[in-house]
Amino acid sequence: VGVQEGDVLVLTKPLGTGIITTALKKGKASQESVDEAVRSMTALNATASRVMRNYAVHACSDVTGFGILGHGLGMASGSGVTLVIESAKLPLLNSAPRLAEKGYITGGCKRNREFLQEKISIEKSIREGLIEVALDPQTSGGLLIALAKRHASQLVEELKSAGIDAATQVGYA
Repeated sequence: VGVQEGDVLVLTKPLGTGIITTALKKGKASQESVDEAVRSMTALNATASRVMRNYAVHACSDVTGFGILGHGLGMASGSGVTLVIESAKLPLLNSAPRLAEKGYITGGCKRNREFLQEKISIEKSIREGLIEVALDPQTSGGLLIALAKRHASQLVEELKSAGIDAATQVGYA
């Protein structure tokens, strides 16, 4: 079907795994942030996938190497719509924006920025750390799910009941 005008976007895992693992390689990530990233990366998408199949999902992508902005662009262009990702609603690994602002970003993040710079627009007021997290390639990232607005809250509630604590409405078409 593809993303439809008026759809809501739901994300099932927090963002920032690439930034935290980059900081870890440089000895600058706290044990708490590493543990949080490992928990996210080792959590499978099987439960989220099973739950979302109870709904009329219009489109879905696993957020991996192209970050949420790259995967969102793929969903949008494949469907002929514009997506709005609301940075304040993104579920984040706690230290990811701060570490990004200190320069712990991946080569993939830089390549994603170069690839996307002419294809997306980012509000000037968004803090740099959040932009980097949205560009950050994810290892074992969550699902970005597009579905009708009338079902989005119920999907998030059901995902949370199934143990997908980070499930959040992060934007719309």
